[in-house]
Amino acid sequence: MNHHMFRLLLNIYPPYLGAGVRVRHVSPDFREIVVEMPLRFFNRNYVGTHFGGSLYAMVDPFYMLMLIKNLGPDYIVWDKAASIDFVKPGRGTVRAHFRLEEKVLEEIKERVKEAGKYLPTFTVPVVDRHGDVVARVEKVLYVRKKP
Repeated sequence: MNHHMFRLLLNIYPPYLGAGVRVRHVSPDFREIVVEMPLRFFNRNYVGTHFGGSLYAMVDPFYMLMLIKNLGPDYIVWDKAASIDFVKPGRGTVRAHFRLEEKVLEEIKERVKEAGKYLPTFTVPVVDRHGDVVARVEKVLYVRKKP
């Protein structure tokens, strides 16, 4: 599947439609993805800011999907753990920018080769329109070669 179709399918994925999440950019090599979420009545919490579950949902699958696309069919990639640090209330449109560097891919391959599996950790900030960090999400993934 090419990056255009990937972006389209994610944008019509029901949980993302329901939360108001929009995938704005997917690079052709699947190493850069930009996701946004405006504040709407359906993703707003009791105090009028972004619902924490929606903030997490907007960033949940992307590093796993990026690794699957970049490591190829010889690898198994799963989400293992995650945590979210709510830094300040999210108001307005928030954005997350995911990047996957070649050196990270090479390190993952090397660690898997050495140990049989590897648990890389990625951190992505969720920022508001001023660039202020609203939340910081840490994702731990599980990677190994297929038998």
